[in-house]
Amino acid sequence: MRLKFLPSFVKRRGRITRRQEKALVLLKDYSVFTIKDIQKESIDYDQCCLEIGFGNAEHLIRQSENNPKTLFIGSEVYMSGIGSLLSYINENKVKNIRIFSDDIRILLDQKCSETFNLINILCPDPWPKERHHKRRLINDDFLNMIQGFIKIDGHIFISTDWENYAESIEQTLNRSSVFSPSDDYVFEKNSLTKFEQRGVDQGRRIFEFNYRKNN
Repeated sequence: MRLKFLPSFVKRRGRITRRQEKALVLLKDYSVFTIKDIQKESIDYDQCCLEIGFGNAEHLIRQSENNPKTLFIGSEVYMSGIGSLLSYINENKVKNIRIFSDDIRILLDQKCSETFNLINILCPDPWPKERHHKRRLINDDFLNMIQGFIKIDGHIFISTDWENYAESIEQTLNRSSVFSPSDDYVFEKNSLTKFEQRGVDQGRRIFEFNYRKNN
Protein backbone atom coordinates (compact mmCIF):
# COMPACT_ATOMS: atom_id res chain seq x y z
CA MET A 1 0.00 0.00 0.00
CA ARG A 2 1.33 3.43 -0.94
CA LEU A 3 1.89 5.69 2.06
CA LYS A 4 0.35 9.15 1.97
CA PHE A 5 3.35 10.67 3.76
CA LEU A 6 7.05 9.99 3.16
CA PRO A 7 8.19 8.44 6.47
CA SER A 8 10.19 10.83 8.66
CA PHE A 9 11.26 8.00 10.97
CA VAL A 10 12.34 4.38 10.74
CA LYS A 11 9.78 2.40 12.70
CA ARG A 12 11.34 -0.42 14.67
CA ARG A 13 10.11 -2.25 17.74
CA GLY A 14 13.37 -2.08 19.64
CA ARG A 15 13.94 -3.68 23.01
CA ILE A 16 10.85 -3.69 25.21
CA THR A 17 11.41 -4.21 28.93
CA ARG A 18 9.01 -6.23 31.06
CA ARG A 19 7.89 -3.02 32.78
CA GLN A 20 7.17 -1.32 29.46
CA GLU A 21 5.36 -4.34 28.04
CA LYS A 22 3.15 -4.56 31.11
CA ALA A 23 2.28 -0.86 30.83
CA LEU A 24 1.49 -1.02 27.10
CA VAL A 25 -1.79 -2.82 27.81
CA LEU A 26 -2.99 0.52 29.20
CA LEU A 27 -2.39 2.39 25.93
CA LYS A 28 -6.04 2.37 24.88
CA ASP A 29 -7.01 4.07 28.16
CA TYR A 30 -4.78 7.07 27.48
CA SER A 31 -5.01 7.32 23.69
CA VAL A 32 -6.52 10.05 21.54
CA PHE A 33 -7.29 9.43 17.88
CA THR A 34 -8.72 12.69 16.54
CA ILE A 35 -8.54 16.42 17.18
CA LYS A 36 -12.09 16.22 18.50
CA ASP A 37 -10.89 13.70 21.10
CA ILE A 38 -8.22 16.17 22.21
CA GLN A 39 -10.63 19.08 22.38
CA LYS A 40 -13.00 17.02 24.50
CA GLU A 41 -10.21 15.98 26.85
CA SER A 42 -8.87 19.54 27.18
CA ILE A 43 -12.13 21.15 28.36
CA ASP A 44 -11.07 21.03 32.01
CA TYR A 45 -7.56 22.42 31.38
CA ASP A 46 -6.23 25.94 30.90
CA GLN A 47 -3.96 25.04 27.98
CA CYS A 48 -3.17 22.19 25.60
CA CYS A 49 0.35 21.29 24.45
CA LEU A 50 1.46 18.78 21.81
CA GLU A 51 4.92 17.21 21.90
CA ILE A 52 5.85 15.45 18.67
CA GLY A 53 8.31 12.58 19.07
CA PHE A 54 8.66 12.46 22.85
CA GLY A 55 11.32 9.72 22.86
CA ASN A 56 11.79 8.36 26.37
CA ALA A 57 9.27 10.99 27.59
CA GLU A 58 11.59 12.72 30.07
CA HIS A 59 10.73 16.23 28.80
CA LEU A 60 7.01 15.49 28.52
CA ILE A 61 6.92 14.08 32.04
CA ARG A 62 8.79 17.05 33.50
CA GLN A 63 6.49 19.54 31.78
CA SER A 64 3.37 17.71 32.93
CA GLU A 65 4.61 17.70 36.53
CA ASN A 66 5.33 21.43 36.46
CA ASN A 67 2.09 22.39 34.71
CA PRO A 68 -0.82 20.34 36.08
CA LYS A 69 -3.43 22.69 34.56
CA THR A 70 -2.16 21.95 31.04
CA LEU A 71 -3.20 18.90 29.03
CA PHE A 72 -0.19 17.37 27.28
CA ILE A 73 -0.57 15.27 24.14
CA GLY A 74 2.46 13.13 23.42
CA SER A 75 3.00 11.76 19.93
CA GLU A 76 5.42 8.86 19.47
CA VAL A 77 5.76 5.78 17.26
CA TYR A 78 8.29 3.76 19.28
CA MET A 79 6.71 1.30 21.68
CA SER A 80 9.60 1.42 24.16
CA GLY A 81 9.11 5.16 24.72
CA ILE A 82 5.34 4.79 24.90
CA GLY A 83 5.75 1.95 27.40
CA SER A 84 8.03 4.06 29.59
CA LEU A 85 5.54 6.93 29.58
CA LEU A 86 2.62 4.65 30.38
CA SER A 87 4.57 3.13 33.27
CA TYR A 88 5.12 6.59 34.70
CA ILE A 89 1.49 7.60 34.17
CA ASN A 90 0.22 4.47 35.87
CA GLU A 91 2.66 4.49 38.79
CA ASN A 92 2.16 8.19 39.52
CA LYS A 93 -1.58 8.47 38.75
CA VAL A 94 -0.96 11.20 36.17
CA LYS A 95 -4.12 12.85 34.85
CA ASN A 96 -2.87 15.40 32.29
CA ILE A 97 -1.17 13.29 29.59
CA ARG A 98 -2.72 11.60 26.54
CA ILE A 99 -0.96 9.71 23.75
CA PHE A 100 -1.16 9.53 19.97
CA SER A 101 0.85 6.48 18.93
CA ASP A 102 1.32 6.99 15.20
CA ASP A 103 2.70 9.43 12.63
CA ILE A 104 1.50 12.84 13.82
CA ARG A 105 0.58 13.79 10.26
CA ILE A 106 -2.22 11.24 10.38
CA LEU A 107 -3.76 13.12 13.31
CA LEU A 108 -3.31 16.49 11.61
CA ASP A 109 -4.55 15.37 8.20
CA GLN A 110 -8.06 16.68 8.82
CA LYS A 111 -9.98 19.93 8.95
CA CYS A 112 -7.97 22.50 10.89
CA SER A 113 -9.17 23.53 14.32
CA GLU A 114 -7.13 25.78 16.61
CA THR A 115 -6.37 23.46 19.52
CA PHE A 116 -2.80 23.83 20.80
CA ASN A 117 -1.16 26.64 22.76
CA LEU A 118 2.22 25.06 22.04
CA ILE A 119 3.72 22.44 19.77
CA ASN A 120 7.12 21.09 20.86
CA ILE A 121 9.40 19.21 18.45
CA LEU A 122 12.67 18.35 20.17
CA CYS A 123 15.49 16.85 18.11
CA PRO A 124 13.46 15.33 15.26
CA ASP A 125 15.31 12.72 13.22
CA PRO A 126 17.96 14.76 11.34
CA TRP A 127 18.35 12.40 8.37
CA PRO A 128 21.92 13.69 8.01
CA LYS A 129 22.69 12.23 4.59
CA GLU A 130 21.79 14.72 1.86
CA ARG A 131 19.87 12.15 -0.17
CA HIS A 132 17.59 11.64 2.84
CA HIS A 133 16.85 15.32 3.56
CA LYS A 134 13.48 14.93 1.85
CA ARG A 135 12.44 12.72 4.78
CA ARG A 136 12.97 15.47 7.36
CA LEU A 137 9.78 16.34 9.21
CA ILE A 138 10.20 20.12 9.26
CA ASN A 139 9.50 21.57 5.83
CA ASP A 140 7.04 23.94 4.17
CA ASP A 141 4.33 21.29 3.77
CA PHE A 142 4.48 20.28 7.42
CA LEU A 143 4.45 23.88 8.64
CA ASN A 144 1.40 24.57 6.48
CA MET A 145 -0.25 21.47 7.93
CA ILE A 146 0.22 22.38 11.60
CA GLN A 147 -0.37 26.13 11.50
CA GLY A 148 -4.15 25.82 11.54
CA PHE A 149 -4.02 23.71 14.72
CA ILE A 150 -2.10 26.30 16.76
CA LYS A 151 -4.07 29.00 18.54
CA ILE A 152 -3.44 32.68 17.79
CA ASP A 153 -0.45 33.77 19.92
CA GLY A 154 0.37 30.09 20.41
CA HIS A 155 3.91 28.89 19.84
CA ILE A 156 5.96 26.30 18.05
CA PHE A 157 9.27 25.32 19.65
CA ILE A 158 11.84 23.24 17.74
CA SER A 159 15.34 22.09 18.66
CA THR A 160 18.01 20.25 16.70
CA ASP A 161 21.68 19.42 17.16
CA TRP A 162 22.44 19.28 13.42
CA GLU A 163 23.58 22.61 11.99
CA ASN A 164 22.43 22.07 8.41
CA TYR A 165 19.00 20.96 9.68
CA ALA A 166 18.89 24.11 11.84
CA GLU A 167 19.58 26.22 8.75
CA SER A 168 16.75 24.47 6.90
CA ILE A 169 14.34 24.88 9.84
CA GLU A 170 15.11 28.58 10.16
CA GLN A 171 14.61 29.14 6.44
CA THR A 172 11.30 27.27 6.55
CA LEU A 173 10.01 29.27 9.52
CA ASN A 174 11.13 32.57 8.06
CA ARG A 175 9.35 31.88 4.77
CA SER A 176 6.08 31.67 6.67
CA SER A 177 3.90 34.75 7.06
CA VAL A 178 2.07 32.99 9.92
CA PHE A 179 4.93 32.68 12.43
CA SER A 180 7.35 35.22 13.90
CA PRO A 181 10.38 34.75 16.22
CA SER A 182 9.43 35.26 19.86
CA ASP A 183 11.28 35.93 23.12
CA ASP A 184 8.26 34.76 25.10
CA TYR A 185 7.91 31.10 26.03
CA VAL A 186 4.80 29.14 26.91
CA PHE A 187 6.99 26.99 29.19
CA GLU A 188 10.65 27.54 29.98
CA LYS A 189 12.94 24.68 28.96
CA ASN A 190 15.71 24.55 31.53
CA SER A 191 17.48 21.27 30.77
CA LEU A 192 18.58 19.12 27.87
CA THR A 193 16.79 15.98 26.79
CA LYS A 194 18.67 12.70 26.45
CA PHE A 195 19.02 13.19 22.70
CA GLU A 196 20.12 16.83 23.04
CA GLN A 197 22.72 15.83 25.63
CA ARG A 198 23.98 13.11 23.32
CA GLY A 199 24.49 15.72 20.62
CA VAL A 200 26.42 17.97 23.01
CA ASP A 201 28.55 15.02 24.17
CA GLN A 202 29.42 14.35 20.53
CA GLY A 203 30.52 17.96 20.07
CA ARG A 204 27.43 19.43 18.43
CA ARG A 205 25.57 22.60 19.37
CA ILE A 206 21.87 22.73 20.25
CA PHE A 207 19.88 25.11 18.03
CA GLU A 208 16.49 26.27 19.31
CA PHE A 209 13.63 28.04 17.53
CA ASN A 210 10.74 29.66 19.39
CA TYR A 211 8.12 31.15 17.06
CA ARG A 212 4.72 32.67 17.79
CA LYS A 213 1.63 32.44 15.59
CA ASN A 214 0.62 35.91 14.43
CA ASN A 215 -2.83 37.46 14.69
